[in-house]
Amino acid sequence: MAQTKSVNFIDESEAAELLPDLPEPFAVLFERGDVSVELFSPRGVDTQTPHAQDELYIISSGHGTFCLEDKFFDFEQGDFFFVPAGAEHRFTEFSDDFRTWVVFFGPQRD
Repeated sequence: MAQTKSVNFIDESEAAELLPDLPEPFAVLFERGDVSVELFSPRGVDTQTPHAQDELYIISSGHGTFCLEDKFFDFEQGDFFFVPAGAEHRFTEFSDDFRTWVVFFGPQRD
């Protein structure tokens, strides 16, 4: 499955097979207008920094702890997070099988 701008279906397990061979811990799987969809699986440490767009996380596998600003949340498969643009956030602890969908949307903010 290659990065694409037009797709009607994404198989999560097929997309997950791409991740180990990529230089970054995510695969951009869909882009259209101001929306992009990624599958994200950090390796050891989550090094992400605040983003210029709002984002949604939908946990597809694993469990751990997520930090949004100064609040910590335990998570597991099926959980959902909304992160406003510019907010400090990261997955501080996570199981080896952790993967999450990431949906960026809305206008770019400074």
